[in-house]
Amino acid sequence: MKIDKNIKMGDYIELHLTRVIYEGVLLETPESESGIVLLKLDSGYNIGFLKKEVLEIKLIKSAEEKKKAVEIEKKPGKPNIAMIVTGGTIASRYDAKTGGVSWLDSPENLFKFYPEIFEKVNVIRIEVPFMKGSENMASDDWKKIAKTAEKLLNDSNIRGIVITHGTDTLHYTSAALSFFLNATNKLNKPVVLTYSQRSIDRASSDANLNLQCAALAAISDIAEVMIIGHSSTNDNYCLAMPGAKTRKLHSSRRDAFKVVNGNAFARVYTDKIEKISDYNLRNTGKVKPDVKFEEKVALIKFYPGQNPDILDYYIKNKYKGIVIEMLGLGQIATTEAGVNMSWVKKIKEIQEKGIIVCAASQTIYGRLNPMVYSTGRELLATGIIYLEDMLAEVALVKLGWVLGHEEWAKSKETVKQKMLENFSHELNPRLEE
Repeated sequence: MKIDKNIKMGDYIELHLTRVIYEGVLLETPESESGIVLLKLDSGYNIGFLKKEVLEIKLIKSAEEKKKAVEIEKKPGKPNIAMIVTGGTIASRYDAKTGGVSWLDSPENLFKFYPEIFEKVNVIRIEVPFMKGSENMASDDWKKIAKTAEKLLNDSNIRGIVITHGTDTLHYTSAALSFFLNATNKLNKPVVLTYSQRSIDRASSDANLNLQCAALAAISDIAEVMIIGHSSTNDNYCLAMPGAKTRKLHSSRRDAFKVVNGNAFARVYTDKIEKISDYNLRNTGKVKPDVKFEEKVALIKFYPGQNPDILDYYIKNKYKGIVIEMLGLGQIATTEAGVNMSWVKKIKEIQEKGIIVCAASQTIYGRLNPMVYSTGRELLATGIIYLEDMLAEVALVKLGWVLGHEEWAKSKETVKQKMLENFSHELNPRLEE
C-alpha cells in the first residue's frame, strides 16, 4: 500500500482500490488495531475497507487546511442572531483524532457543518454556558441559560436567540425558560430551542433543517419560548411549538416532539412562516429573568399496587412539593383498595406537614376532572391541586418555580392560584373534556 506522507485522521483523502476510487474524511488509519481503513464519504455515510484491499491513499486536504479555509462573511443586510450552545447531538461531531465527539462551539465550526443557516442570518454571538448531555442537566443549568439569554435579549443588535440542546430533557428546559423568561416579565424577542435526533455524521441528520427553521423563527415576530423541530419524518417543514406545551413522544424519530393539548404557533419552512395559533408579539421591552426555584420538588408516577409509604421519603427529606401522575381523570388507590394501600390518609398527612401535592395525568392527552368519579372526589377533598391539562414534566418545573417565590409559598391558596394561573400557554382552557 502506498500512502502519502503525514496523512492522519481527519484529513480529506483519496482512497484507491483495484477498480474504484473513493474520496472522504479519514476516520481510521491503516495503522489502527482493527486493520480497517474507515472513510466518511461526502454523502455522510461511513465505509470501511480491509487494509489489504487498499492500494493507495492520497492526501487531498489536511484537517488543518480545511479548518483555516472556513470564513464567514457577515453581510450588513442580513439580520443578526445569537446562539447559546449547551451540548447534545446537534452541537457535536465525530472527532477522528479521539474516536469520540467534539463540540461545535464557534461560528466557524457551525459554518463548516451547517452553512445554510448563515445564508439567512448573521450569527454574531455564540455563548457556551456549559457543555453536557441534557440528561445531566438540573435547575442550576436552566438558570445559567436564562441568565445568558438575558444579556442577548437586551442587546439591540440581536433579533433573536437560538439555543441548541439535547433532546432527552429539552422539554424540561423549555418549560423552565417559559417561566423564567416569559411569565412575570414578558419576552421581547424569540427564544428558539432546537435539537437533532441524528448526528451530523449521518446522511439522515435532521439538524440542518431544524437549524434553518430555527434561524427563521429567531428573526420572526413570535416573542415566545418555543421548540423548533421536524413536523414529520420528512424534510418538508418544522413546527414552532410552545415551550410549556410540548413533549418528547418518540425516542428516535425526527418528529419526536409534539404539542400536547394545544396547537403549534406556526409552520416554519426554510423560506417562510405560516401562523397556526396566537402568540405574543415582538416588542421593545427589557427582559429580566425570574429564576427563583425550589429544588425540593418531585414527580411520582402512581402504578397499581403501589404502597403509599413511598411518600415517607419525601417527608423525611423535607420536600416542599410533589406532583403525582394519576390514572385516568385523576384517580389513585383509595379506601376501596384496603387500609394499607389507600393513598388518602398519607396524602392528608404530608399536606398537614406542609408539602404541596399536585395532580397531573398519566394519559398525557386530555384533562383531569376529579368530579366524575367518587374516587376523584375523595382525593380532591384532601386538598390536592388538580392541574387540569398541564403536562406532568411542566407541572414539576412550574411547582419548583412557584415554590421558589417565598411570598407565594407562604400560603397554600396562593400556591394553588399560581399553579392554575396560565403564565406561558401551559394550560389550555379551551380544551374539551
